[in-house]
Amino acid sequence: MQSTLALLYSVFKIRISVSIMLCALAGIAVTPGVGLAPWQVTILALSVLMASASAGAFNHYVERDLDVRMARTRSRPFVTGRFQTGAHWLAVIVCLLLVAVLAAGLATNPIAALYVFLGAFTYGVVYTLWLKRRTWLNIVLGGLAGSFAVLAGAAAIDPGLSPTPVILAIVLFLWTPPHFWSLAFVFRDQYLAAEVPMLPCVIAPQRAAQVILAHTVALVALSLVPFYYDLGWVYLAAALTGGLVFIRASYHLSLNPNPVRAKRAFSASLLQLSLLLIGAIIDAALVS
Repeated sequence: MQSTLALLYSVFKIRISVSIMLCALAGIAVTPGVGLAPWQVTILALSVLMASASAGAFNHYVERDLDVRMARTRSRPFVTGRFQTGAHWLAVIVCLLLVAVLAAGLATNPIAALYVFLGAFTYGVVYTLWLKRRTWLNIVLGGLAGSFAVLAGAAAIDPGLSPTPVILAIVLFLWTPPHFWSLAFVFRDQYLAAEVPMLPCVIAPQRAAQVILAHTVALVALSLVPFYYDLGWVYLAAALTGGLVFIRASYHLSLNPNPVRAKRAFSASLLQLSLLLIGAIIDAALVS
């Protein structure tokens, strides 16, 4: 039973889904207006979690032929046969997404529900099916998944969208490429062998590291802008701390591109995003 739960945890990418849910909560927190009732926040958060989980499972399902060609993914349940593919899995994935979108719409409004759907669609279809095996722009456009989560939270309060959540959504869009390119740098040989055109595989490592640094500087600079709208010092301190850590790691990677430094940049990206989102939520809570 415990091993099955662990497999389900990995297939539905719960860790990533929780991060996406946190993006939605940050979107709620930074949006001015009449706040949601606790039950509405809970349902919207769970809806984003379920939608993201459905997209994650779909990603595992359709990429099993690719996963078997990479050491880091060949132990996934659909590859090993622990989970058998079939229509029942697709039915579960589709139903999970439909329930998530319907619940979000009933608890909040149709615009928020649309963003919940678009987040899952972007990752599951646009990134996984359309772009991943075709172009290095795959994760660039795939990064919209996190952005839509922020917009879902914001639209639940104000479908018109105020500047702060829009800026935060753009920050998420800019964050995803250097985050994932750092990981792709670590497993560059595996992506090359699998013929997946991640940026570190299609240009020279030095150039890829410079692009990662440029993206990092841009997203950190933009992440400070909400302070000039309606977020306060707690957010600014969190954004600066995490941002400087990420910039430092990316800078070191650009000086000497190698898997060790790429892994540090990847870890720094996770810290930066966590501090940014938690800082936004705490800052908004203190102000209210």
